[in-house]
Amino acid sequence: MSPRMARRLVIVKIGTSSLTDARGVIDRSMIRSICTQIAGLRASGDDVVLVTSAAVSAGVSALGLPERPADMRTLQALAAVGQSRLMEVYNAEFATLGIVAAQVLLVPHDFVDRRQYLHARETLERLLELGCVPVVNENDAIANDEIRFGDNDRIAALLSHLLRAEVLVLLTDTDGLYTSDPRRDPDARLVDDVRPGDPLMSVAAGESGSNRGSGGMASKLSAARIAAWSGTRAVIARADAESVVARAVAGDRVGTTFHGADRNLSSRQLWIAYASEIRGRVTVDAGAASALARGTVSLLPAGVLRVEGDFEAGDTIEVVDPAGSVVARGLAVMSAEQASAARGRRSADLADGGPTVVVHRDGLVLLEG
Repeated sequence: MSPRMARRLVIVKIGTSSLTDARGVIDRSMIRSICTQIAGLRASGDDVVLVTSAAVSAGVSALGLPERPADMRTLQALAAVGQSRLMEVYNAEFATLGIVAAQVLLVPHDFVDRRQYLHARETLERLLELGCVPVVNENDAIANDEIRFGDNDRIAALLSHLLRAEVLVLLTDTDGLYTSDPRRDPDARLVDDVRPGDPLMSVAAGESGSNRGSGGMASKLSAARIAAWSGTRAVIARADAESVVARAVAGDRVGTTFHGADRNLSSRQLWIAYASEIRGRVTVDAGAASALARGTVSLLPAGVLRVEGDFEAGDTIEVVDPAGSVVARGLAVMSAEQASAARGRRSADLADGGPTVVVHRDGLVLLEG
């Protein structure tokens, strides 16, 4: 193992609401603080990849727009305007610390295509070997899809899997995960620790508290879950807390810590569970849900109660139990039309030559705890 590979790897992600003010102006002092903290980690022997939001918000400010627009074309244009300005600040602040920053723009497809996946990993590892700090953002300016809810949180978590990071630090504008929304509930309590097997989605998590970013606590929670399933310890904490990055990495009590699980999902399983676009869902009866929970069977049409969406074979769909809880995600073997026609029927009764399972067990990922 090379000396670089022996170093601990930390992913730090910071959101728009922590990086800009109400007008979208970049908070240079916050970026200076984050860069300084990253320099401290590097001095102690850690490698760091920074995932940053705020390109769109910085574009809004640069063009003097009164508010963040909603249409896709303008959002993409604003991302192009703001991204260069955001990197100007990162480059300048890292340079004062003797560190070279490297811009890396990714899209979720980079985690799907095997060649892109390996290429992204090789590029990021080489940048770390060269002593750079990769500064990652979603490539919003040319993305085909909408600028989706919480994509940078999701990308940060997928990077944790890609690079086998030990710690993911998700910096936001709240102290961590609460039992309910502290803005509305005075009795809300901060959740300090989430252990493997805990119901990670059992607490309330709302959307963004500002209109400057696309994420919110729900996306942080999802990202922490992805990281935990990859064996990475994840911490959600307030960006402006004193020495927050160093404390989170050291395991001090700060924010909410999600402890890494032993479950080791493959890249393909992680994609199915959290990176792919959901095209539909099937509701199954209690018997089918119980059988799936054992993790050794495919989803057969006999257990399907209802089919929703307009999916094709190969699309990712959710599998929900009679209570509406998502129990699994998987790659459909049947189209929605085929699944609707086959629901409730035994595989032996289906027409010869067609698919006999809705989701094969090899393409099914249980969403446990």
